[in-house]
Amino acid sequence: MAALVAMPRMRMKITVFPDAFPPFLCRSYRPKKVSVFHRRRSFSVSASSTKETQDQVRVRFAPSPTGNLHVGGARTALFNYLFARSNGGKFVLRIEDTDLERSTKESEEAVLNDLSWLGLDWDEGPGVDGDYGPYRQSERNSLYKQYAEKLLESGYVYRCFCSSEELEKMKEIAKLKQLPPVYTGKWANATDKEVQEELQRGTPYTYRFRVPKEGSLKINDLIRGEVSWNLDTLGDFVIMRSNGQPVYNFCVTVDDATMAISHVIRAEEHLPNTLRQALIYKALGFPMPHFAHVSLILAPDRSKLSKRHGATSVGQYREMGYLPQAMVNYLALLGWGDGTENEFFTLDHLVEKFSIGRVNKSGAIFDSTKLRWMNGQHLRALPSEELTKLIGEQWRSTGILTESEGSFVEDAVQLLKDGIDLTPDSDKALSNLLSYPLHETLSSLEAKPVLEDKLSEFAASFIAAYDSGELLAALEEGHAGWQKWVKSFGKSLKRKGKSLFMPLRVLLTGKLHGPDIGASVLLLHNGGKSGIIAPQAEFVTLDERFRVLRKVDWEALIKNRSPLETAATVST
Repeated sequence: MAALVAMPRMRMKITVFPDAFPPFLCRSYRPKKVSVFHRRRSFSVSASSTKETQDQVRVRFAPSPTGNLHVGGARTALFNYLFARSNGGKFVLRIEDTDLERSTKESEEAVLNDLSWLGLDWDEGPGVDGDYGPYRQSERNSLYKQYAEKLLESGYVYRCFCSSEELEKMKEIAKLKQLPPVYTGKWANATDKEVQEELQRGTPYTYRFRVPKEGSLKINDLIRGEVSWNLDTLGDFVIMRSNGQPVYNFCVTVDDATMAISHVIRAEEHLPNTLRQALIYKALGFPMPHFAHVSLILAPDRSKLSKRHGATSVGQYREMGYLPQAMVNYLALLGWGDGTENEFFTLDHLVEKFSIGRVNKSGAIFDSTKLRWMNGQHLRALPSEELTKLIGEQWRSTGILTESEGSFVEDAVQLLKDGIDLTPDSDKALSNLLSYPLHETLSSLEAKPVLEDKLSEFAASFIAAYDSGELLAALEEGHAGWQKWVKSFGKSLKRKGKSLFMPLRVLLTGKLHGPDIGASVLLLHNGGKSGIIAPQAEFVTLDERFRVLRKVDWEALIKNRSPLETAATVST
């Protein structure tokens, strides 16, 4: 049997008003008669702290393995991690798998993998031994039963033999009377004889916690400030089901207390649970931890972020090509800031800067566009070798290239990286460079100024330069050779600036826009020689581009522009 574990003393002030505090909430009290439990007394407990931290900071993240790790859960884990690391404390991972029907080993492994991918390594938990294990709720049932029996013996809870039908009838009556659907306390005053008769019959029963009929609870939330509840809205609640399984609020309280958790940082949807948990803390004689309830993550329409808004799990973003450091950076900014305009943080920087006092209590909007932008910032901040390896492997895995390294890969990454925010974006960027949509471009209205600037004459001179071999010779000399040739070619045509480089771009790349034209043509030249580009990439080599150029019917192209322009005008 598990041993009872005592919490270390915390620096928290709990103010109790004796005149109004019911005797059964005093730890030393042992009732002689059942009837005293329902004296109409009130009580008030206030928990506050003048310091954000204490000598031993211990926080926990407690996911349920019933699905994927939601971005909201990931942010909660991150805030706990940052708080622990910034205060020299411990980050505990606890698996809340008491929902036996929905909990799966696969979900647990996925959650653990996602946390590891984000870099949120835990000090205690599954796979990491500690002094407060086991760290799965399913392995702690004997502990819950032990504490439940302690509460039963001391009078804080009682056996309730109400059937499901009886409980449903109580709800219906309360609804008719426009009252909260709270338990009426049918078995709260039962005599020992009545209880024994039901036990002998084998009637199923639950354990219900006795809630004072009057009074209030007040806590000083580290994010929300003072929060209070009236007890008259809460009936006697179940802590152990009739099948012997503990209820969530009871498990959580026992776990946090026996694991010496000093700060409970969790989502605001758990705020209502604090009332029940505080009553259990008091009944068991454990001091309450500090509470901090983080705001929800909202969709752009300010509703709760859900699957209908797109990807919501960490695993989905991982598969989409997002970097863990970008996810961590963005999640940290959902409700927190360091007080400056800086938005770029590494995990180490966040540990240095994080303070729970700067967490905003208002809901944070999840902006997928900004997340994408931030990923691009982190992607381009990677060391050159790491970025080249990452994108090179992407190109090989998708079949664009036959190899993932080499000078072509290095040059291509450096040329295209500014247009890549996600690793998969690199496929489109490279495929776009390798393509040659000349006819589509020349037929567009946007190409009209270039076409009318004597492009046909420019093309004739350009083809002649290629056929003579002078352009290829220049490209063999690299960037310096290209620059020298361009300057000479422009001088021969009395062109410079845009009037020189725009037609060069169109004729060489088949496009009006793109990365640096010099680096692009050198890459196309080298790509044709390297043999690294896979056949399915549909690469149009320089030689093939000039074959296309020779076949352009410039006169027909110019004549056909009139009906195109007319159609565009009508459409507009």
